Amino acid sequence: MLGLDGELLELLPAIRDVSPKWFRRWPAIEAAAKSIRIYQLALVPGLLQTPAYARAVFEGEPGAIPGEVEKAVNARLQRQAILSRANPPSISVILDESVLLRQIGGPEVMKEQVNYLLDMMTRPYVTVRVVPLSSCSTAGLIGPFVLASDDEANAAFLENAETGEVIQQAEMIHKLNQRWERLSGLAQPTYETVKITMRVMESL
Repeated sequence: MLGLDGELLELLPAIRDVSPKWFRRWPAIEAAAKSIRIYQLALVPGLLQTPAYARAVFEGEPGAIPGEVEKAVNARLQRQAILSRANPPSISVILDESVLLRQIGGPEVMKEQVNYLLDMMTRPYVTVRVVPLSSCSTAGLIGPFVLASDDEANAAFLENAETGEVIQQAEMIHKLNQRWERLSGLAQPTYETVKITMRVMESL
């Protein structure tokens, strides 16, 4: 159904080996989805992270161990394989502008990451939009979330500092859809987002 040749079966054990229990259901949902909508308040979404950026994120975790960090980075990169398959899901991302301004890993790491984002924006199945800081209080300040859907089901993923949760209750997904719509109304169109991202790139 996904146009794969066993790649998902090879991918999931590697992700499960290094992922916390509360995350282990999500990669399969993500891989089966036809549409993924992501809102991020502080970080570039994992599906769009460069290796160096992902490494810097994992190294910032309390008690980070180098060997475990590399396993986590590799698992994150393996998840990104869904973007290279013959029938990738549509990815719609809304970023708070602070995501672009926070220099995770330092200027060089961030420069590579921003350049990668610009490259991903050229792909027909990826849309990235920015909610400017001038929007002040928004429906996204409470935290990030992800919505995934296919022909038969909808799911969401919520994460906080210490844990996360896969949600499939219709009422909660409806509320998150409402939150997405509010954020979508504040987000700059793609061509303006490219301009904002280019300005960040120039500043780096």
